[in-house]
Amino acid sequence: MKSTNLNIIGLVILMLISCAAAHKSKQTITDYDLSKPSFSLILPEELREISGLTAIDSTTLACIQDENGILFIYDIQKNRITRQYSFNIDGDYEGITRVGSTMYVLRSDGVLFEISNYQSSNSTLTSFTTGIPANNNEGLCYDADNNRLLIASKGKIAKGAEYKNKRVIYGFDLKTKKLIDKPIFEFDVQSLKEYATSNKIDIPTKTKKKGLITEPIIKLMTSAIAIHPITKKLYLLSASDHLFFIFNINGEIAHLEALNPDIFNKAEGITFLDNGDMIISNEGQSKNPTLLRFNYKQ
Repeated sequence: MKSTNLNIIGLVILMLISCAAAHKSKQTITDYDLSKPSFSLILPEELREISGLTAIDSTTLACIQDENGILFIYDIQKNRITRQYSFNIDGDYEGITRVGSTMYVLRSDGVLFEISNYQSSNSTLTSFTTGIPANNNEGLCYDADNNRLLIASKGKIAKGAEYKNKRVIYGFDLKTKKLIDKPIFEFDVQSLKEYATSNKIDIPTKTKKKGLITEPIIKLMTSAIAIHPITKKLYLLSASDHLFFIFNINGEIAHLEALNPDIFNKAEGITFLDNGDMIISNEGQSKNPTLLRFNYKQ
């Protein structure tokens, strides 16, 4: 009897250790609880169409919206716009990232705007026609380790069956100020569906071929990207899917998670503070535009 009790106790301990290890493993991968923002803010009306943001310091962000060529400087603590700069005519601006005292803004057609000394009265504006083949590009971030910008196309880059499941991220060399010939990252949507299925990730599914095949719904329409300042992993949002991805430096999927539409109305922007805290912005649409902060659980 005593031996049986010991066996039961040992089994329970093993189960607890296993559960703890699984929880620790997930936390190690994500380091954030996406179901519970550390805090959330309703953004000013001027940022209802917010389409991108980048950190300046621990309390200040630079933001753009997808209708006007205006750079907004936003204070998190005061929850207000403290300054704004008109940098160009109205257009569909979708991404922003900071490199020192220079801001880069991405227009959806792939044109990059470089705003040097953006806080100075002597700031200068230079534009670069990157030549990206895709007509719709939304993700932009700074890859400091490689002195380049990463530019993510929202959908497929060309017509044809061979491009149906292909999604890419290009690199823009900051030394030569030219687009790098080959994409830095290439993702296969079908492989991501297989990853979701094999890992039993809870995302919506659809049934094909008269009910014989059920597969996850993943379109991967990239709306924002950012590189984690500590882990160096690539974080990617797909607003239309309500999906959140993490890839390693080789472009291999490390994590995939569904986003709650009640929290992430339309996740169009992502950035990190130096301490690893993650900030995601939601465009307003029929709801209020919001800013969500997720503290880093290192």
